[in-house]
Amino acid sequence: MAQFFPTGKILSETVRHDFKYELAEELGLTGQIKNGYWGNLSSRDCGRVGGKIGGNMVKVMVKRAETLLAQQDSLNPH
Repeated sequence: MAQFFPTGKILSETVRHDFKYELAEELGLTGQIKNGYWGNLSSRDCGRVGGKIGGNMVKVMVKRAETLLAQQDSLNPH
């Protein structure tokens, strides 16, 4: 996958992990997750979690890109 930001990941592994479980709880799926094992969930349910994460991750990435562009514009005025 392409890396758009040279500083590494936008969100830490811990934040992404917590977010995944928060969404699963919001969708009522945590009862099916046993000791971190998601294999009891249907692909549809996993897709519901992943879809929400993906949508929110895109929003975070766009906001980060806008911030970086604004910083570059302030450093290099036209």
